[in-house]
Amino acid sequence: MSTTGVPAFAPQWLALREGADARARATAPPALLRDHGRVVADLGCGTGAMGRWLGPRLPGPQRWILFDRDPTLLEVARKRVPAASVRTRRLDLAALRAPDLAGVTLVVASALLDLLTGAEAGVLAETVAAAGCPALFSLSVVGRVELSPGDPSDAAFAQAFDDHQRREGRLGPEAAAFTADAFEGLGRQVRSFPSPWRLGPGDAALTRAWLRGWVGAAVDQDPSLPHGAYLERRLAQCARGELEVTVHHTDLLVLPRSPEPV
Repeated sequence: MSTTGVPAFAPQWLALREGADARARATAPPALLRDHGRVVADLGCGTGAMGRWLGPRLPGPQRWILFDRDPTLLEVARKRVPAASVRTRRLDLAALRAPDLAGVTLVVASALLDLLTGAEAGVLAETVAAAGCPALFSLSVVGRVELSPGDPSDAAFAQAFDDHQRREGRLGPEAAAFTADAFEGLGRQVRSFPSPWRLGPGDAALTRAWLRGWVGAAVDQDPSLPHGAYLERRLAQCARGELEVTVHHTDLLVLPRSPEPV
């Protein structure tokens, strides 16, 4: 979700958002995956939050292979994913290819697709399709944010933030739809599930961090926005327990087309 005063993938930010992520993730996909969780590749694993959420929801013993380019995050995740076996692979996902997924029965990723360019998402779809296994891509932003109470400046900040997400050719809020089309073009079935963050008075620390990052990214994109007064108003509402925020995401479940039901 862009900057929050700490790097986007810093352990502090990942820890702060983990509870909201867990509440938001769609609960239907794990049941549809059945026994495909035997060997799970987690792409861009961060601190292993996806493994902590999904692992207990999949049947049987599991082996997890954690991919990330950050060795610090890999070490944290290795210790915290509850699986019978956990291995790590330091790898920039731009270099991921089908041989890296040999033997994998499920590919997962969280908050990843909107960071990719169209070319990168296309290669990822081809790589996962070549592996022949299901995939679950969780928590892709879709460009819809609702703040209550409303403010006349909300729409301008939302538009600027979405444009910032698209910088340097990234897919941003179009990522889920683009990736779904890419997989369907490769003959895969794709199902989408809403997975919104719903932040209320009990999420004040996360809401404050998200607000600063959301406004900061919007101002990076459009410095003319009245960010000082707007952020001050919103933070004051958060402090009083008056602010509620919904950040919409989509979870994509990708299934091979085969005679056997998945």
